[in-house]
Formats: sequence, C-alpha cells, structure tokens
Amino acid sequence: MKKVKLFILAFLCVPALFLSSCDRGEDINPENPILEPAFTTMKTYMLDNELDLTNVISGPGGEVKFVVGAPAEADLPAFLAKYSILDIRNAEAFNTGHILGAKNVAFADILTEADQASKQVLVVCYSGQTACYATSLLRLAGHPNAQALKWGMSGWNPATAGSWNGNTGDEADGHTNWSYKDAPAVQIHDDPFIDIISTDGAEILRQRVAIVIENGFKTASGTDVLNSPQNYFINNYFVEGDYKDFGHITDNAYRIKEELKLEGDGYKELDSDKNTQVITYCYTGQTSAVTTAWLNVLGYNAYSMTFGMNGIFHSNPAWSTNQWGVGSSVPKNLPLVQ
Repeated sequence: MKKVKLFILAFLCVPALFLSSCDRGEDINPENPILEPAFTTMKTYMLDNELDLTNVISGPGGEVKFVVGAPAEADLPAFLAKYSILDIRNAEAFNTGHILGAKNVAFADILTEADQASKQVLVVCYSGQTACYATSLLRLAGHPNAQALKWGMSGWNPATAGSWNGNTGDEADGHTNWSYKDAPAVQIHDDPFIDIISTDGAEILRQRVAIVIENGFKTASGTDVLNSPQNYFINNYFVEGDYKDFGHITDNAYRIKEELKLEGDGYKELDSDKNTQVITYCYTGQTSAVTTAWLNVLGYNAYSMTFGMNGIFHSNPAWSTNQWGVGSSVPKNLPLVQ
C-alpha cells in the first residue's frame, strides 16, 4: 500500500515540475542552462548587427539618413530612377495625385513589398510620420538604406499639403502644463519583457518587427499629451539647448536623446512597465516616429506625438530648422499623376 501511495505522489508531481519549469523559461533538460531573456538575446544580436537607434536613424556608416527631402525639379529624373516608391496613403488620396512610378501599398504589407523592390526603398505618406515609422521597421528588418519622404506628400506639391497645413498650432503657448524648468533626474528601469521563447536573436527580432507592423503606427495627439501629461511617461527628444529655449510639456518631461540607445544601457532611462505609455516627441513627429517604432520592437509600450513641436507651438521663437512652412519645408511644386 505504501508503494502505491508513493507512485501516485510521484505521478502527480512530474507534470507540476514540468509546468513550473516551462513557466520560468527553462529548458526541460536539466543538463542545459536556463534560457536568457529574449530581450537580452535580441539586444546582443542588434548590437552585433549595428541596429542600435543611432544606426537606424543615420543609416550604415552614418551616410543614409532616414529621411530625404523632395528634390528640385531639375533633379526629379534622377530621383525617380533611384527609388522604388511605396505610397502607404489610402487609395483615394493616391488616386487623386501621386508621384510618377509610386506603388500604393498597405502599411501592413510594407515588408513584403520592400523585399520585392528592385531599387532603394522610399516610403511615402501624408506628413512623413507614418512613413518614418515604417522606415524604422524596414531598417530593422534588413533594409538599412530604406528612407522616408520628409514632410510626406505635403512637401511634394501644394495640392497634397493639407496634412501639414491643417495640423500646426500654438496650444502650448501660455498653457499651464508648459514649462521652462530644467529636466528632471532620470531613473533606471528594468529591461522590457519580450514574450518569445527562442535562442536566436535574429528570429526574435523578426517576430517583434512583424508584431509591431501588425499593430500599426501607435500615436497620441499633442493636445492629449499637453492636457493629460499624467497619462504618459514623456520623453522630449530635443538637444539640451532646445529643451530650455523651446520649453517642454510639464516639469516631468524627461530629456532622453543622446543616451537613448542599447549601447551603454541608456534605454533603461525609459519606463518599461507594459501599463506605461511612453510618449516621445520631437520637432516634426518624424524622428519620434522612427524612435517609437524602434522602442516598440524592443518591447516598450511606445507612442509618437503627432506633428511634434509644430503641432503645439508652431510660433515658438526658438526655431532654427524643421519649422513647417519655412525654408526647405515650403512645399515644392513637383508633378502629380493620377
């Protein structure tokens, strides 16, 4: 009788041990070590393959920036010959007017379309923001030279400039949540958690990019962030001088720019809690879009503030570059086809 009881006890314990081992991400073979976190494996792969944020923004060797402006009219033939243009606007906007040779594709299909492209990929949208988000993901997925059209179709022709013309404003001017105080001291947080079981960094990255593409561009409006800053972990992606000269949203807007990378663990200055919405904002919403896509791949719950500083304080006197409607951001008068 005693032997029967011991057999039953052992029978009940085996599956319990098996399940608890899987929950901890352990290999069921006791001779093998515990698997390292998926984030750590992916991070090592990304660093080994020059996929840190600085590389995604600047391109291989720092020579292929993530955006390219609309060309001068004389340079248009060379521009069109250089790129496979993927226009991710809706079909109606595309059919109303698009760049000669552009292909209308869904955001969800950007990776498939980029893999089939015969030339350097250029992604085009309304304002440049969604295209920059897509470009960041393409660079992480093996297209290091992919670029976005700066300012989107708004910079191509006045007839397609409605996205930017209708979305600049000055809500921050005099707003109670606008501050000129120094940046708060940063805190160090845990690594993000990635729910993937694999020892292959490339495979983990591939899965993460696919998930982020499936989820679409994650954004929040400047109005919402300005009026409800308590709902976000706010990252102001400005150089130090602009942080003070422009001002920033609330006294709790962190300035995490130069440190925001895998090398040196500067990314840990961002809150990795899945329930925390990390909002990044810049001048135009384009660099923050690249940054936000990269952060979502890492496992952050990241959002980009649409239209950046242009959307909430367009008349700010601190501008030197990237102000919509001034200098190089004035729409060109380049041809459209239907």
